[in-house]
Amino acid sequence: MTLTNKILLGMVLGLLVGVALNLALGLDDTQATATTATGQWIQVFVVNGVLDTIGQIFVASLKLLVVPLVFVSLVCGAASLGGHSRMGALATKTVVLYLFTTAVAIALAMGVATLVQPGAAVDMALASTYATPPAPSIKETLIDIFPSNPVQAMAEGNMLQVIVFSILFGIAISRTGGEIGSNMRTFFEHLNEVVLKMMMLLMQLAPYGVFCLLAKLFASIGFAAIVDLAKYFFTVLFVLLLHGFVVYGTMLKALTGLSPIIFFKKMWKVAVFAFSTASSNATLPVTMRTVEHDLGVDNKISSFSVPLGATINMDGTAIMQGVATIFIAQVYNIDIGAAGYLMVILTATLASIGTAGVPSVGLIMLAMVLQSVGLPVEGIALIIGVDRLLDMVRTAVNVTGDAVVSLIVGNSEKMLDKTRYHDMKLNAEVDPV
Repeated sequence: MTLTNKILLGMVLGLLVGVALNLALGLDDTQATATTATGQWIQVFVVNGVLDTIGQIFVASLKLLVVPLVFVSLVCGAASLGGHSRMGALATKTVVLYLFTTAVAIALAMGVATLVQPGAAVDMALASTYATPPAPSIKETLIDIFPSNPVQAMAEGNMLQVIVFSILFGIAISRTGGEIGSNMRTFFEHLNEVVLKMMMLLMQLAPYGVFCLLAKLFASIGFAAIVDLAKYFFTVLFVLLLHGFVVYGTMLKALTGLSPIIFFKKMWKVAVFAFSTASSNATLPVTMRTVEHDLGVDNKISSFSVPLGATINMDGTAIMQGVATIFIAQVYNIDIGAAGYLMVILTATLASIGTAGVPSVGLIMLAMVLQSVGLPVEGIALIIGVDRLLDMVRTAVNVTGDAVVSLIVGNSEKMLDKTRYHDMKLNAEVDPV
């Protein structure tokens, strides 16, 4: 059985076990604590004990690779491209494409939500006070992009600062030249191979980690919340799938001429992994491996575009914001008008970069968007109940977008191996550990 199939099996078994545990818990009306002695024991020792512990260890083991992988890969890419006259154009194209897809995502979400009207029949009394962490100002955002201490940035996982330092370090290596520059490039290339091998070692634990994560999620989630917000839930889900398959597929075909069917077949395992972990950063090693090895994008491109995408590309989150904004406006019966729609698109697009390194990024971005058009932030409390499930699908859409942009930029820079892209045997390979 391939690793992807093992992960799929882990997902299915985790879902079934989670539902069974949810029924056994007998949660009370608040969906917080079990009502029976047996249910409390299951909740404490099985759900919040064994399953949560193994799941959190698995996610932590993946995140441990993110900083070294981004740093080493970007240094390798920048060292190779440092003297390349196209580096500025490459970086510009990548950032513009990410911002463009985010703007399209939120516009599409708002259009569909306006037609469906998911908030028309929701009781406003369900909303409660929601306190969002403070969002950084534009000035703070710009300053925080540049690290004053690269070691601290790596320790704190501040990916924008790590990216900036890595690119500068790689360019410095390329400009050094001679034996020193050559030796440093060779060192980082070898180090990159070691990090990738470490990634493959940890990936063997993925089926067990995925099982525990999903079992814990479905054992804890209140199904009543999904029923109450079914129209909102399925509106967001529909737009996520529409953007993931139709928009990305159309962009890929129009800008590269490549077959979207081959792309989605090869990205399937990455999407499954992103769905199960609900973290673009945790999925980053798998995304990079697939973009380079299976899709044929040159390492010089993927080592820049994929880590940057995992940091600033938030199409899935933008879709949630678009639908949620219309939903909350309908719940409170507030008409934000055409100017409000444009303000939401602009704010959410820029916020996708501005809040990239902040915890609870999706909800902070949503709070910023709501405030920009005068909608009550308290409305966020209405959608929290189903946000965790939607977050899993959003992450799968985000990593798919990272790969599409990498392919488009790679094709435009003549750094795409189309023979490797069309070779379906590469997708079936299982890397030996």
